[in-house]
Amino acid sequence: MNTHEYDLATTRLRELRAEADTAGRVRRLRAARRWARRAEYASRRAARASAAVR
Repeated sequence: MNTHEYDLATTRLRELRAEADTAGRVRRLRAARRWARRAEYASRRAARASAAVR
C-alpha cells in the first residue's frame, strides 16, 4: 500500500510540475508579445517624430 501511495504522489507531483512549466511558458510568451508591441509602437512614434522634423 505504501508503494501505491508513493506512486500516486509522484505522479501528481509530475503533473503539477508540467502544469507549472506550461503556465510559465504562457506567461513568458504573453510578456514577449507585449514587449514586441511596445517596441513596434515606439518605432512608429520615432518614425512619425522624425518625419515631423523634416
